[in-house]
Amino acid sequence: MSDATTTDLYEVTMALSYLREGMTRPATFSCFVRALPPDRGFLIAAGAETVLDYLSDFHLGHEDVEVFAEALQRPAEELAPLLDLRFTGEVRAVPEGRVVLAGEPLLEITAPLPQAQLVETCVLNHLSHQTAIASKCIRCVIAAQGCDLVDFSLRRTHGTAAAHQVARLGAMTGFVGTSNVAAAHAEDLTAVGTMAHSYIEAFEDEEAAFTAFALCHPGPVTFLVDTYDTESGVAAAARVLNALGRGDGSAIRLDSGDLAELARRARAILDNAGLPQVRIVASGGLDEYAVHDLRRAGAPIDVYAVGTRVGVSADAPALDSAYKLVAYDGRPVMKLSAAKLTAPGRKQVFRRPGCHDVLGLADEPLPAGSTPLLETLMRDGRRGTARGRLDEARRRVVADVAELPATARYIRSPHAARPKMSRRLSTLTERVRRRIEREVLAPFGTHA
Repeated sequence: MSDATTTDLYEVTMALSYLREGMTRPATFSCFVRALPPDRGFLIAAGAETVLDYLSDFHLGHEDVEVFAEALQRPAEELAPLLDLRFTGEVRAVPEGRVVLAGEPLLEITAPLPQAQLVETCVLNHLSHQTAIASKCIRCVIAAQGCDLVDFSLRRTHGTAAAHQVARLGAMTGFVGTSNVAAAHAEDLTAVGTMAHSYIEAFEDEEAAFTAFALCHPGPVTFLVDTYDTESGVAAAARVLNALGRGDGSAIRLDSGDLAELARRARAILDNAGLPQVRIVASGGLDEYAVHDLRRAGAPIDVYAVGTRVGVSADAPALDSAYKLVAYDGRPVMKLSAAKLTAPGRKQVFRRPGCHDVLGLADEPLPAGSTPLLETLMRDGRRGTARGRLDEARRRVVADVAELPATARYIRSPHAARPKMSRRLSTLTERVRRRIEREVLAPFGTHA
């Protein structure tokens, strides 16, 4: 059984019906986010690389068809039209790391209708989750104002595959390390970590625990200092670091309590012990809101370890994303449902400096001073280029975020810009609307 079976059942029933009806002409589906979650002024596009991996490998074999037949409680022979179906289409997408706004396509797929329909579920899953996480991570980077961030989310993400994506997306947006060893190895990231409270509790006292840990691990170490009393823990850490001459590059970690006040007290203890170079790491339920508040309070914290709330994007765990048919066999189509209207036709986003975007049609001439966001990443079911590199995506993040209006980068109550619609797209939208009202709705006496 392949990943092709990771789909909603109705995708299978629709694809099978299309095949039986001979509806295999090219269809374009557009994936976009209708509205941004609260406290989001923009999104960071992510997930296109794993979508391309999925589509490159998409193939329905005998076992896959049997799985579908079992789900439908039908003989496998009746699903024979699905056998050996592969993805042979085109993918145009916003490269990972670029800023996107509500209503702008993250990705558009043009492929024979049954293929484009069957891949909907996985495409939406990859793009929605990773874009949500990347957008959460960049907000942490903005809030940290140049301080280091590390990913501690592995133990509470919604599955280990999601944790791997969090580590990768954190690095893409500017995190300096992750506690996830497997992700660090796979993505060439820096693995980071300290110790747990259980380690301290296993020893007679903190000083013995810190000494044993330092003797076991050469080089810089980070001591967790709040198992019992934070100030006494910091003092014990200072004595061990001085005794072993291990101050350079080392750190202490605060994991609970009033982090701003405890950081100030810890800084004073370390400085008085002749250890100004020892850094302070903060963890414990942090996200961009907490980091923002700590920075505003002037807390002398050097590194923020963010975990659960970032790994699951706790304040905005889902995006209002959609994957909608916008053209079939050269005919532009649209949806008229209240609050879920879609614009017809293959699209392009034309960006001017300052992220002043115009949403237009893919075949429109490039407006002066603009650059197109969507790029063709796959043709005939094959990647057009090698897999995108993480450092390239990181450069795109830095450049695009710098172009955003300052109000869009606010951590609380940002101003979320929206793209304007081009004249050609507006005209097409109105023309398709009138056609639907005339040919589809009027015979039944209904109105959009």
